[in-house]
Amino acid sequence: MPIFAIGSKIPKIHPSAFIAPTATIVGAVTIGAHASVWYGAVLRGDTSYVEVHEGANIQDGAVVHGRADLPSIIGREASLAHNCVVHGAIIGEQALVANGALILDGAKIGAKALIGAGAIVMAETEIPDGMLAVGAPAVVKRSIIGSSSEEWVTGNPGRYENLAREHLAGLREISRDEAV
Repeated sequence: MPIFAIGSKIPKIHPSAFIAPTATIVGAVTIGAHASVWYGAVLRGDTSYVEVHEGANIQDGAVVHGRADLPSIIGREASLAHNCVVHGAIIGEQALVANGALILDGAKIGAKALIGAGAIVMAETEIPDGMLAVGAPAVVKRSIIGSSSEEWVTGNPGRYENLAREHLAGLREISRDEAV
């Protein structure tokens, strides 16, 4: 897996975190216990820092970056689904950002919030705790508390932690000849 320092900016990765072999970690990036960073994801802490808290999952193809005055912080047990972009934003505890969503500079996503697939959360936008936001630009639609969406948001971190354990235990590269 490509892990790079830039001068004195050195990634800090907890030993229990799963980092896929094709994920890229650069610079001032901190990854907490039981977090996972999946295939093709890029976390780049060069102009600012990136924090991925305990149990969070950064799924395939996601990009997390920031700018000098805006780090990206991914809260405990938060989920960034496939092909998300988080740029200089804060993602709350157990929030779920669905496939292909964009979270832009200075945005704040509340705890247990759900950002719909393909949504664009514009710069400086705040999505309250426990709310569903969809669209481009994203707008708050309703609370997810007590709905089936709430289980998806709160259950996803555990599912990804189990999947990460499976990959840590059994992932192995094979030759082309074995793939027949």
